[in-house]
Amino acid sequence: MSNQQYKEVPALMEVLAEPNRRLILDLLRDGERPVGQLVGALDVSQPAVSKHLRILRDAGLVEVRASGQQRLYRLQPEGLRELDEWLAPYRAMWAGHLDALERLVDTLPAEPTVRGETS
Repeated sequence: MSNQQYKEVPALMEVLAEPNRRLILDLLRDGERPVGQLVGALDVSQPAVSKHLRILRDAGLVEVRASGQQRLYRLQPEGLRELDEWLAPYRAMWAGHLDALERLVDTLPAEPTVRGETS
């Protein structure tokens, strides 16, 4: 795929650059949570958490549903699909390099032990 096909990647990176937003996504990975739980976990104000959630929702990374008086948020992993596709060639490159390193290490002679040393 060409860079033209990854038009949302820069905007997603900007959204994910903020540490509290990444933490929100990490917390939502385990399942749906009300805003109050997120506020407690982040140790920031409720208005700040709400702002982060709005930005994440606008980016397509979380979705919200009402349950009585509560608003429950959950991760929307499809929002990360384009970023994941963009990262795929880099993961493949590193996997190849790490495999080559493992093969090289396997060819090295075992480290000699010093007399009197125990494992």
